[in-house]
Amino acid sequence: MRSSTSHRRTSHTARRRATAAALVGVTALLTAAVQSGAASAAPEQAPAGKINPGSVAVQLTPSQRAELIRDADAAKADTAKDLGLGAKEKLVARDVIKDKDGSVHTRYERTYAGLPVLGGDLVVDTAASGKTEGVVKATKATIKVASLTPAVTASKAEKQALSAARDAGSEKTEADRAPRKVIWAANGKPALAYETVVGGLQEDGTPNELHVVTDAATGKKLYEYQGIETGTGNTQYSGTVPLTTTLSGSTYTLNDGARGGHKTYNLNRGTSGTGTLFSQTSDTWGNGTTSNAATAGADAHYGAAVTWDFYKNSFNRSGIKNNGVGAYSRVHYGNAYVNAFWDDGCFCMTYGDGSGNAKPLTSIDVAGHEMSHGVTSNTAGLNYSGESGGLNEATSDIFGTGVEFYANNSSDVGDYLIGEKIDINGNGTPLRYQDKPSKDGASKDSWYSGIGSIDVHYSSGPANHFFYLLSEGSGAKVINGVSYNSPTADGLPVTGIGREKALQIWYRALTTKFTSTTNYAAARTGTLAATGELYGTTGAEYKAVQDAWAAVAVGARSGGGGGGGTSFENTADVSIPDNGAAVTSSVTVSGRTGNAPTNLAVAVDIVHTWRGDLVIDLVAPDGTAYRLKNFSSSDSADNVNTTYTVDASSEVANGTWKLRVQDQAAQDTGYINSWKLTFP
Repeated sequence: MRSSTSHRRTSHTARRRATAAALVGVTALLTAAVQSGAASAAPEQAPAGKINPGSVAVQLTPSQRAELIRDADAAKADTAKDLGLGAKEKLVARDVIKDKDGSVHTRYERTYAGLPVLGGDLVVDTAASGKTEGVVKATKATIKVASLTPAVTASKAEKQALSAARDAGSEKTEADRAPRKVIWAANGKPALAYETVVGGLQEDGTPNELHVVTDAATGKKLYEYQGIETGTGNTQYSGTVPLTTTLSGSTYTLNDGARGGHKTYNLNRGTSGTGTLFSQTSDTWGNGTTSNAATAGADAHYGAAVTWDFYKNSFNRSGIKNNGVGAYSRVHYGNAYVNAFWDDGCFCMTYGDGSGNAKPLTSIDVAGHEMSHGVTSNTAGLNYSGESGGLNEATSDIFGTGVEFYANNSSDVGDYLIGEKIDINGNGTPLRYQDKPSKDGASKDSWYSGIGSIDVHYSSGPANHFFYLLSEGSGAKVINGVSYNSPTADGLPVTGIGREKALQIWYRALTTKFTSTTNYAAARTGTLAATGELYGTTGAEYKAVQDAWAAVAVGARSGGGGGGGTSFENTADVSIPDNGAAVTSSVTVSGRTGNAPTNLAVAVDIVHTWRGDLVIDLVAPDGTAYRLKNFSSSDSADNVNTTYTVDASSEVANGTWKLRVQDQAAQDTGYINSWKLTFP
């Protein structure tokens, strides 16, 4: 399921990875925020198991939100100066979240010499006093390019983009507009580039919005991503439900004046335009079957209402953009179109009727999923490719699940199955499983170094799995009549903290910690920061977040390594020279007796824009080296956030141990963020 700059896909159609160049993560920047106080907790204000009321977002009226954004824009020059941005850099306030304690989280886009900086977004956390407490950036790189004059023509960039779209199966392919000059800063050294947006239709009939970024100096394709992210009524899936409609004269319309004026339209098999607003003289809509066109309209209208209420009552969010304005829905898109998508361009939700036009994709969790793409687009803006793309999809699955449980509908009870009602596989199975994502045959249960290279619907698996484990814990159980049995990557159990707390943590991380380039390592850091602010850093919630991430192979357990033991850690940053000499970071182990164990856990957190360049060794006190990671020219993803297990039983435990890292190829850079030894 997808959204657009955005539209998001529901289907599992495999998509090409656009480029080998991976996005830089924000682990280090979030670490910097922690050091400056932005991600610190106030446990004394958060009694055990209770949310810290000061860290809960307040519900802003549209005028209050607009005023805060105006204030941020008015002070943007001073903010840029305080952040140490260059003379050619300017900020543009895009969104704002205000907490009950008066703290404000302002999300900015950035320009350089008047050009948009893709991957330059950042979040500034400000205390009620006005003091800046921390900054989360999508890139740590200094924004600077040698020249603003392209060596490559715009027409060449456009030709490359059209070719990429055709290779991906696009039809009626043409550029939506002339390529625009941008600064590409999402990975590596910032570069002058062109961004071309290609329209037409994708191979399954979904509207196309392929963004292709081309280096303006070399003509090299730097990145590409798909902007269309797929993903009383007598309804087909939810039974008889109340609908908010509007009466004008003797005619009722599917116009929800209580929720920002959300309207539902009938495309009647069309693929463009708005369609016709559902209207009739009776206020009873549909008959529960596809024989009546209004049935799908009722499902969509109901799903939109439930999604609006979920966000408002769970997070004090007023609509997709948090500005009190309703989107609109379109049903009966195309002929037997097996998909649904959100499109930021029209600020609308669109549903196909499924195979044979028999199963419209209008179930509650699909509606929640697709409209949540709109929330992501208007907050973190997670790029729809690589690891950030997987997190984007998972975010919609997570909140789609939240919407379904919130609806408390007896005809479609809450579960951790995605799209179980729409039968998109034709055999009665769900589209995705959050307790064990691999049950769909393609999604991944846990993180691994190449996960950013697969389709975002499958790379969403680890985050979906994390959410389930954080909510419900591991092992076999039955919830609302559905049997689950969630495994863990390290074979150790996880104790859940409940779905409501898990949703609060993910929402706060999305809205105040994540940026366009957030990857899995940074998502762990961001959710821990959010948990600390909401529930403190010493309670069960914080430990559960650590353990749930470790259970999907992201980071270490709360006790370090494998769920317990004694840890020795170095958190000082060590720069890694580009294609240079090896560097080391040391920890001194003391208080142990005898030799190290056969399962010494080495948790490594390295920020790097092409981790395949790196060779990593653990060096024992006597100088013996244990290879943790080899060089790989094909491993194009960013960052290393992995716990390795080393048989160090021949080594004396006490002494100085070193992590040795060498970058063996040119162009990409990074640093050791932290590393930890854990003795079980």
